[in-house]
Amino acid sequence: MKPLKDKSLILLTISLLLVAGCKSPVQKTSQEEADNSWLEEMTITQLRQGYENGSYSITDVVSAFLDRIIEIDKYGPELNSVIIINPDALQIAAGLDREMAEGKIRGPLHGIPVMLKDNIDTHDKMPTTAGATVLQNSFPAADSWVAKKLREAGAVIIAKTNLSEWANFRAMMSSSGWSGVGGQTKNPYVLDRNPCGSSSGSGVAVSANLCMVAIGTETNGSIVCPSNNNGIAGIKPTVGLISRSGIIPISFTQDTPGPMGRTIEDAAICLGVLTGVDPRDSKTMSSGGNYMTDYTQFLKKDGLKGKRIGLLKKSMGFSDRVDSLIINAVKDIKAQGAEVIEIDLPRDNKYDDASFEVMLYEFKDGLNKYFSELGESAPVKSIKELIEFNKKDPVELKYFDQKILEMAEKKGDLNTPEYKRALATMLRATREEGIDKIMNTYRLDALMAPTGSPAWKTDLLLGDHYVGGSSSLAAISGYPSITVPMGFVEDLPVGVSFFGRAWSEPVLLEIAYGYEQATKHRKVPKYLNTD
Repeated sequence: MKPLKDKSLILLTISLLLVAGCKSPVQKTSQEEADNSWLEEMTITQLRQGYENGSYSITDVVSAFLDRIIEIDKYGPELNSVIIINPDALQIAAGLDREMAEGKIRGPLHGIPVMLKDNIDTHDKMPTTAGATVLQNSFPAADSWVAKKLREAGAVIIAKTNLSEWANFRAMMSSSGWSGVGGQTKNPYVLDRNPCGSSSGSGVAVSANLCMVAIGTETNGSIVCPSNNNGIAGIKPTVGLISRSGIIPISFTQDTPGPMGRTIEDAAICLGVLTGVDPRDSKTMSSGGNYMTDYTQFLKKDGLKGKRIGLLKKSMGFSDRVDSLIINAVKDIKAQGAEVIEIDLPRDNKYDDASFEVMLYEFKDGLNKYFSELGESAPVKSIKELIEFNKKDPVELKYFDQKILEMAEKKGDLNTPEYKRALATMLRATREEGIDKIMNTYRLDALMAPTGSPAWKTDLLLGDHYVGGSSSLAAISGYPSITVPMGFVEDLPVGVSFFGRAWSEPVLLEIAYGYEQATKHRKVPKYLNTD
């Protein structure tokens, strides 16, 4: 890791530490980097135990994570996963320390440093940009549901993460992890490889131990793919389990936030904090009676025992080396007492086309509504004005076009027959004729598939080079999916996904946790350069 160069940034960091009146366990100086390696791979449970026994304070921990962001993300390997650091992070930490000293614990995330993808509103000194220069000075008037629930549980939101701009729904060809505001995010395992999107910064920040957990969002693949590429666990919940209010939208039907962590346990702890019925998001009305506030009860080491899991063979075949990993995963799963049934379904992507049509309609409708909620402070009032802004901006169209924005602008409202037909087609194909039918026919507890391929080389000229993935069925149906590391192809991690019926998070957690604990494939990234 190379020495810090920006003295003003060093001084700012030190001054923040002095203002907080607390030192980190190994204090940073301008001459050398702080030793914050003690944080690596720490779990939420371990961190909470350290608070309870007085090994360190919340301010100690937040200070150390801020040091790591500066050393690793902004200098050192220059991962570029963080768009902005919360300038009030240390003050918030000090306040939580005082509460803890008084015996007040807000919740299971008290004092836990968390990052949010920068399409999730926070009402603080950090803007919410979606990575777009048009919103780089946009400060929402209220917290999103997600930010509100995290603060209530005691989390310290220490930063906002970089992302694929507009959550990767702008250009027909693009590089995942690139945004006009944040630039290109790098993969921490091999730096010229892609982190995948659109929750790229969230995946990288968690993997590189820059925070404890992060929140991503997914419309199709944007939680599970960056989890796959960055060697972490990710939970894409049933749509409606977590409110989307205050999140810059793509699709009302498919969008969901979800937790990303180094372990299934950390992600599950975070998941329970975020659930609930929110009047601002009608999708959450269906979660009543289906959501829980504590999912750790389903973390059982023997969680695979007696389970029937369907292996979707159509999701294989894009890589011999990934196929080898999934074959080994099946052996490990069977060794833990589960039955795996191979399911050979014909390849049918008609729901993908219908989903894209739905997203175009819902993106226009949702984005225009989001701009309207910003009120007078909105820099543009519609997707049409956004398109015109980008044409004049020196950064936005430097690498990639905005054809998806232009396609969405041409669509009508949500009463259009074409929209309604596409919506019915995609839901029928992925629900009653898809996941529900498969699971009923084979009497399954879950389905499984390789999450994706090893990370491809980042290419700002030709864009992403996807090889294969399995996110679409769960994403388009709105059903849950959990991914966890299943091994490596050379230095690059690959994950396995478990998915199933609506509201089946408990059984999926049992399966994913049982597999994770039996295999322990997670490795700390080493920030390698390609020879």
